[in-house]
Amino acid sequence: MLVESVAAPFYGTNCWILATGKSEECVIVDPGIAIPDLTNEIYEIVDRYKLKPVATLLTHGHLDHTFSVVPMATSVENGSAANKYITYIHSGDRELLTYPERALSAESASLLSMLASETGREAFHEPGNVKEVKSNEVLAIAGLSIKIVHAPGHTRGSVIFMVADKIAVTGDVLFAGSIGRTDLPTGSVTDMTKTLQEKILTLSDEIRVLPGHGPETTIAQERKSNPYLKNLTVGAR
Repeated sequence: MLVESVAAPFYGTNCWILATGKSEECVIVDPGIAIPDLTNEIYEIVDRYKLKPVATLLTHGHLDHTFSVVPMATSVENGSAANKYITYIHSGDRELLTYPERALSAESASLLSMLASETGREAFHEPGNVKEVKSNEVLAIAGLSIKIVHAPGHTRGSVIFMVADKIAVTGDVLFAGSIGRTDLPTGSVTDMTKTLQEKILTLSDEIRVLPGHGPETTIAQERKSNPYLKNLTVGAR
């Protein structure tokens, strides 16, 4: 499997690019914030491996993971392909594509005005083709089998993408040595604890973890050293 990433200039959000191999279709996960957007950086990798983007997957609706989703969808050159290009997001976070301010902290509110000034983007809207995902749904995209695991706590609609039962794209649920914050709108300590017990600790040790920020890790490493997991007991699936 081909796994590449681009770290967005703002907040260092990992945009993951996944494909079965070179010259194949690929999916783009969490295209974040750059000026004017992150598509040029994404296409550097897409062109290097002669890939064809067919979908964007969003782990959640925070702006640092969704800012470039519309530019990415509209950048697909072929008109008919553009109509087929799909953006996947959980229903719990879909509204944030249009109203990102509903999930921002008070101290981050100035981010919107700054981005509007720098990019000329005064308002946000959905890309043309959005599909909502459900927990335990399995998507067959770009030759990949991707299982949706609803994992609330960071946001109401956070999900983990389980790719081919070997990779967990965790967004801001789990990082190397840490977890995502729970104090933003729709975040919940209770939900996060349940997610960690039932959705993270039940995964096999060998699973690769591709987080929303920071370096790649494994479930084994996080089970051993992540302070947020050490004192939790494994919950039922």
